[in-house]
Amino acid sequence: MGQEIETASFSDDDFAQFGNRLEQETAHLRSMFDAGVFADSHEIAGFELEAWLIDSDTRPAPVNEAFLERLNDPLVVHELSRFNIELNSTPRLLKGDALAQMSSELEARWRHCIDVATDMETRLAMTGILPVVKEQELTLQNMSAVKRYKALNEQILRLRRGSPLRLSIKGVEHLQTEHSDVMLESAATSFQVHMQVRPDQAARYYNAACIVSAPIVAIASNSPYLFGRNLWHETRIPLFEQSVNTTETGSLAMTGKRRVTFGHGYIDSSMMELFEENLALYPVLLPEVHQRDTEELYHLRLHNGTIWRWNRPLIGLDEHGYHLRIEHRVIPSGPTIADMMANAALFYGLVQALAHKAEAPERRLPFETARENFYRAARDGLSSPIEWPGRGAVQADDLLRSELIPLAGEGLASLGVDDADIRQMIRILDDRAASGQTGSAWQRAYCAQHRCSFRDMTEAYLRNQQSGRPVHSWTV
Repeated sequence: MGQEIETASFSDDDFAQFGNRLEQETAHLRSMFDAGVFADSHEIAGFELEAWLIDSDTRPAPVNEAFLERLNDPLVVHELSRFNIELNSTPRLLKGDALAQMSSELEARWRHCIDVATDMETRLAMTGILPVVKEQELTLQNMSAVKRYKALNEQILRLRRGSPLRLSIKGVEHLQTEHSDVMLESAATSFQVHMQVRPDQAARYYNAACIVSAPIVAIASNSPYLFGRNLWHETRIPLFEQSVNTTETGSLAMTGKRRVTFGHGYIDSSMMELFEENLALYPVLLPEVHQRDTEELYHLRLHNGTIWRWNRPLIGLDEHGYHLRIEHRVIPSGPTIADMMANAALFYGLVQALAHKAEAPERRLPFETARENFYRAARDGLSSPIEWPGRGAVQADDLLRSELIPLAGEGLASLGVDDADIRQMIRILDDRAASGQTGSAWQRAYCAQHRCSFRDMTEAYLRNQQSGRPVHSWTV
C-alpha cells in the first residue's frame, strides 16, 4: 500500500520544507552508497498480491474495511479501492525450498481470506483486471478510507490543473474515455515480486530486470478486457500508466513527468542514479514533513513510493540495517497461485543468470529496444517479436522455450534453489509457452468459443482458479 500519512491537506510551506528534506536525504543516501552501508547478504525474495472482493453476482464488493477487520492479519492490507486488498509475504532467503515455502504461505493466507470472505457472503478473485468491472464503479465513494489515497488523488489533479484523466488504449478494439479521478487505477491489480540484491551487483540486477520485463509480461499476461473492450494481452500496463498521469496528455509518450514508467535508461554503476532522477524529474506529490532523523530517509522513501517504475528501486530498513531491493511490477494478479509462483521464479532465475553473465546484456541491447520490447509484449503477448542479444527478433514463445526458461532454471540453481522446485516451475512455464494459453489467451478463447457474457466467462475463470490447476491446463 505504501507509507500512510497523517494529513491529506498541504500548504506551500509543506512543499518547500519537504523539498529541503528530500534534498538532504538524497545527499545522505549518496554518502551511504559511497560508504557501502547496505546489507551484502544472499538474495532475499518476497511478493505482494493484489486481489478483488466480489459479490455473488460477480460485481466488485466495496467491503474491504469490514473484511480486513474480521481477517485481522497484519500482512493483508487496504488497496486503493474498497473492493481490493493486498496480501504480503514473509521475506525469505532465495535458496533451498524458498519457492515452495512462499507458495505454501500464500496458499494458506489465501484460504484464510476465502474463509473470511465466505462468512461475509463475499468472494475473492485474482485477476489483472476484473473483466466485468464498470467505469461507474470506479468512484471516489469506493476509494479506501486511507489518507494517502485521498491526497494522491488531489495532488495528481492539481498537477493536471483539474483536467480529467484521459484513457486511450488501442488494441484489438479501441477504448477512449475520460475520468475525473485516479480511481481508474484500482481496476489494475498485480503480483509484485521483490528481490533484495547485493549492493555491488545492484546495477546489473536492475538492468537485467528491465531487459526481462518483455518476455515476462508476455508469458504472464492476464488482462485482455476493460469496460467491455478487447484491448492488449496485458491491458493493465497502459491502464496504470494513464490512470495516474500527471501531465495533461493521455498519450503513452515517455516524459520525465510520467509517474508510471518503464524508465529513462539503464543504471551505469549504482541504484543511486535512480534516486537522483527522482529528485530531478518528479514533482513532490505527498509533502508530509516529519521531524525524523535524516538517517531514516523518511521523505526520500515516501517520494519514491509515488513514482511507479515498472522496475522500482527500494531502500529497505529492518533490524539488520539498510538493504536494496528491486520491485518487479509487470506481473498481473492470477490466474492461479501456481502460475504466479512460476512467474516469480522466472523473474528470479532470469535476473540472477543475466546479472552474472560475463558480458552484461545491457551492452548489447539498447535501453530503447528493451522498452519497445516491453510495450509490444504487453500488447501482443506470446506472439510478440522480442529483440534479444545474439538472436535478433524472436517470437516471445520461441525465445522463452529455446533460451529463457532454461536460463532461468540455471539462475535458480546458482542461487541454491531445490532441484525439485526448479523442475516444477520450469515445467509450468514451458507448458504455458508451448500451449500459448496464458490467462489472457484463455479469456479471449473462452469468450470466442461460448459467445457468452463477461460475467459467465468470469465465473468459469473463477471455477478454474479455485481448482488450483495452472492456466495452460484449463479447457475452453
